[in-house]
Amino acid sequence: MRAVRGAVTVDADTPAAIDAAVRELLEQLTDANAIDSRDIVSAIFSATPDLRSRNPATSARTLGWTDVPLMGVAEFETDGMLARCVRVMLHVSVADGRRLQAVYLGGAACLRPDLASFAEA
Repeated sequence: MRAVRGAVTVDADTPAAIDAAVRELLEQLTDANAIDSRDIVSAIFSATPDLRSRNPATSARTLGWTDVPLMGVAEFETDGMLARCVRVMLHVSVADGRRLQAVYLGGAACLRPDLASFAEA
């Protein structure tokens, strides 16, 4: 089993905006790593305190991830934290030893500048 992380910023605190951002993040993570949803063991989502209208795990359910154990948690607030950000850690069953690529989208690219080659603007 391997884990891969990603993050995305959300335009507004609305269910539709959170759904769209989570969809984009999960699609890019699974596409970049050739991950089939049947190979996802579990996913942990976190959201900054300014995102209250939808749990990102609920957004993942709308993508058909109904058999994947999902958990959503709240980030604790810190000075200077990135606003309206959803993070995810996917645990994936991978038979080969391949390296999985993290995906950081939008404003979340600043979270891991060491992975800038994997970030999307």
